[in-house]
Amino acid sequence: MDVYFFFKQRTDLIRHFYDAASAPFVETKRCIRNTLPPFDDPPYDDSGEPAFLSEWLQADVEHELVGRAAVSMLSEALKQFFVMWERRTWAKPPCAKCFKKAFESGFIAGYVECFAGGFDLDWSTCPADLDVLKQVVLARNRAQHSDLVLDHLTHDEKSLQAYPRPFFVLPEDEGLDPTATNFLSPTIHISREKVLEAVEHAERLASWLQQKIEEHRYLKWANRQAT
Repeated sequence: MDVYFFFKQRTDLIRHFYDAASAPFVETKRCIRNTLPPFDDPPYDDSGEPAFLSEWLQADVEHELVGRAAVSMLSEALKQFFVMWERRTWAKPPCAKCFKKAFESGFIAGYVECFAGGFDLDWSTCPADLDVLKQVVLARNRAQHSDLVLDHLTHDEKSLQAYPRPFFVLPEDEGLDPTATNFLSPTIHISREKVLEAVEHAERLASWLQQKIEEHRYLKWANRQAT
């Protein structure tokens, strides 16, 4: 079975899902920004707030939720890709049992260590940025364990220690000095550009890994035939 084929179907779905699900919220904000119907006749308001502020903020939150859903789907797709290759290789999947310490840092770290030994992999040749993919998992975990304030999801202290310059941040927070004292943790912001970039890294990882595993399996078969 071509595991990557099914993985690629999932990542294509994630791309389509993000754009399709985001469309109404992007359109709402565009109409408000350009004073287009149905936001072309702002009601009287002496508070000084911009017209249709609540509608803008709601669309912004809903757009952000789409990004969180997309990274959750990508995280699960990556996990299932690793799991499928583990099950196809060993009758009794050994990774989580044999590499407990590595798995404490997340399933990507665990499978990286397990597969390095099991398939003689040199992960330094992987064309994907594993740190980006690990932050996909962290963002998914934060999104799944958020509080009632849906529009304010932040990077926790442990994540910032591992990644002082996070991948998923607001544009204005990019490049901030990680050593600077800041009482507020940076907000997790999952933009379309970051979703697509993360998906590309996931596809690079999956394509490279499948090729290396198949090469390893062929060499083992060839060696057995030669003996």
